[in-house]
Amino acid sequence: MSDPVFDDEEKEEPLDPAAARLQARMKRLVLISSFIMVAGLVAVFSAIIYKVNSRDGNSGGVSGVNMAATISVGPDARVLSTQVDGGRLFVLVEEGTSRALLQFDATTGKLLGRTDFVSR
Repeated sequence: MSDPVFDDEEKEEPLDPAAARLQARMKRLVLISSFIMVAGLVAVFSAIIYKVNSRDGNSGGVSGVNMAATISVGPDARVLSTQVDGGRLFVLVEEGTSRALLQFDATTGKLLGRTDFVSR
């Protein structure tokens, strides 16, 4: 019983040449598409790993070392919030009853722009 013979099984006939060529072509296409998919996955995961490892706690390119030491906002201004984005520092201040958004260069402390909020 080590090699049973079943008479009811049909023996597989060899493929005709056209079908053999089609089968070989399909095998090549599957191999090529599998290679492309693996290469794409490697590229995606390497980009993710690069982005995770390139973040050194410095979200915008300005660190505490090259940040301006003092920034002038006005004599009666009260700072409500700050945000660093790239090399710019945004400061929301309240001056009396009005509010303004000041934009500074984070490394030099120079005022780049001012947006006043007014009610209508």
